[in-house]
Amino acid sequence: MPYIPHTEEDRQEMLATIGAKTIDELFREIPENLRVKGQLNIAPALDEARLYAHLVEIAAKNLDMTKVTCFLGAGIYDRYIPATVGAIISRGEFLTAYTPYQPELSQGYLQSIYEFQSMVAELYGMDLANASMYDGATAMAEAAILAHGVKGRTKVIVSEAVHPHYRQVLDTYCWSTSLEVVTIPAPGGATDFSKTSDEAACVIVQYPNFFGTIEDLAAARDAAEKAGAMFIVVADPVACALLKPPGEYGADIVVGEGQPMGVAMGLGGPLVGLLATKQEHVRRIPGRIVGRTKDVNGKDGYVMTLRTREQDIRREKATSNICTNEALMALAATVYMEALGKNGMQKVAEGSVRNTQYAMKKLTEAGAKLRFTGKVFGEFTLQLPGKDATQVRDTLLKDNILAGLPLGPYYPNLKDCLLVAVTEIRTKEQIDHFADSLKRALA
Repeated sequence: MPYIPHTEEDRQEMLATIGAKTIDELFREIPENLRVKGQLNIAPALDEARLYAHLVEIAAKNLDMTKVTCFLGAGIYDRYIPATVGAIISRGEFLTAYTPYQPELSQGYLQSIYEFQSMVAELYGMDLANASMYDGATAMAEAAILAHGVKGRTKVIVSEAVHPHYRQVLDTYCWSTSLEVVTIPAPGGATDFSKTSDEAACVIVQYPNFFGTIEDLAAARDAAEKAGAMFIVVADPVACALLKPPGEYGADIVVGEGQPMGVAMGLGGPLVGLLATKQEHVRRIPGRIVGRTKDVNGKDGYVMTLRTREQDIRREKATSNICTNEALMALAATVYMEALGKNGMQKVAEGSVRNTQYAMKKLTEAGAKLRFTGKVFGEFTLQLPGKDATQVRDTLLKDNILAGLPLGPYYPNLKDCLLVAVTEIRTKEQIDHFADSLKRALA
């Protein structure tokens, strides 16, 4: 056991303390036929140089964004990250910090979180935001639980045009709290709000939705108000730099995924969830909140506030079981928003719209069709007549194009459809190459 520092004497002392004679006795609940006998079937150890070379060889088998042109989105997007983001978040005092429980030692981090909250609230048009959630999916589920607490109702209405992964997380949260999830249809790529229920705690819609369509938030708000339910919007923060923010439509809670703002795609993480709400719900908001105050000398200071809402203070009355936040990723988003500013973020959004419109034109000329007719922001559903979208995607990978997300596994009636994302960094040449390759694949 080269990586375990305990001696044989240490192990025997620990076993004696807990009343076990051997290590195997600790695992007696595991059936004998499931236990590994003898040595594991793995290669012998390598020295450091050979191990590094072996890892490089394995990594070379992966496709990454330096090898392919990415048109895959579906919640995680290939956007430009200013160099300032990496420079700041890699500093030791941020990279290795855990949590700012001692405000006298954590003023820098606390201020950055306060700035993050302020900018997210402004971006979404809401009164306040928390210090971040784990990701957009858990933020949406937490919002539904909050609505249940406010309304006392046990039914959650969600559009089928909300990201399927988000809805799976919602199902898990609601199952554990005995809430019923009712999914309403989205014919034509936009939600049918006539299917809402008077018994609902909330109505959840995505903006733009999973298919790329910009939903009618005024109609969604009216449906929620008619049902006496809270109105929850899952909003793309970059789109909100250009579109009218959900807060101006009367949203009660706005959640989203902050990854497009300065966080690398990675392999699907880490992510950073956004959650903003109205002032009246401040004592029910999940997660932590940083507030600004004055010290004894009248100087500005930052502290975590309203802590009694949380599990780590009074578990039996907690509003949520999240006691932390994605501080480093929230810092990345903060630096991103600070670096670009209002005008910069608008330019990013406008660039996405222009590139998306050009891609829609070129890809339809290549023989594909637009599956839905609604207005879009930076993503759209492309129909490939007579073709399986998964096969077309795999074919285009040979041309170093990551074409998008095949929708068949999530919506069986859309197995000939690709969800295509186009960000501000896609070039005319890349889109033209995509169109040429798609034309050959369809032929």
